[in-house]
Amino acid sequence: MTIAELDAFLRAELPQMFRYDSFTIEHADGRTCRIRQGFDETMLRPGGTISGPALMTLADAAMYIVLLSAIGPVGLAVTTNLCINFLRKAPANRDLLAEAKLLKLGKRLAVGEVLLFSEQSLDPIAHVTSTYSVPNT
Repeated sequence: MTIAELDAFLRAELPQMFRYDSFTIEHADGRTCRIRQGFDETMLRPGGTISGPALMTLADAAMYIVLLSAIGPVGLAVTTNLCINFLRKAPANRDLLAEAKLLKLGKRLAVGEVLLFSEQSLDPIAHVTSTYSVPNT
C-alpha cells in the first residue's frame, strides 16, 4: 500500500486513533516504515515525560502500518504480543518518531521491531518487539 492508501484506510477503519493531523506516515515500503506523532499534553504523565501507554500506542501503530504496507488492507490483523523496553526519558514538547521493520512475515504471523525516538535525538527512547496475527485472506 502507498502512504496515501494507508492513510485513507487507517482514517476510515480506525478513526478513533487516526483522526488527528498530528499523526503522519513519513515512509512505508513493505519492509520498513517511519511515522511521526505530534506532541500533545494528553501524552504526559506526572513529572513531564511522555507516558508508557502513549509510547506503546505509537509502537503498535507503527507495527500495524509496516505490516499493512506489506500485505495490503487487512483490517483484522491484530497484535498478539508487544514487548517494550524503555531506554530513556521521552521529554515533553517534542514529536515522537517510530521506525518499524518487519523481521519475518509468515502466512499467519508477522514479527517486527520498532525503535522510538524523541524528535531531534539520535538515541532511541524505547525498543519494541511485536508479533501480529495475520488472518486468512
